[in-house]
Amino acid sequence: MATVYLYWISTALLSLLYFASAAMYIAKGDFVRKAQAELGYTAPLLVPFMIAIKLLGPIAVLWHFNVALSDLAYVGILYHLVLSGLAHLGVRKPKGAIPAAVGLILLVASFATQNAARELQSPYAPAFAPASTSIQAPLN
Repeated sequence: MATVYLYWISTALLSLLYFASAAMYIAKGDFVRKAQAELGYTAPLLVPFMIAIKLLGPIAVLWHFNVALSDLAYVGILYHLVLSGLAHLGVRKPKGAIPAAVGLILLVASFATQNAARELQSPYAPAFAPASTSIQAPLN
């Protein structure tokens, strides 16, 4: 049961992180473009693309109607968080990498525990055996 709680808490917090980030991208577009320029990104369509990704990724994980799509969303989020953290570290702004590090921890917890909480099982997530409530005597 603790595994199910871990899945839902980590997935909810990861989704909240992404939805809050998408909201900031929408509300403070000029600030985001300036911050991305400081990281070396000046693509004009990057902000609208990232808004879509930051909304659709967590929706695919939360909705979980298709295991392959959900796993693809997990991979996309993984790549985004790794690249985001490395971009901040590359320009010597380690404080900017903290949300990515937190997101990675939440992502690993969510992905690793999804089969315990979901009916549709991912073939890539580790399987957790149910906790045994009784001790069996050896057979002699």
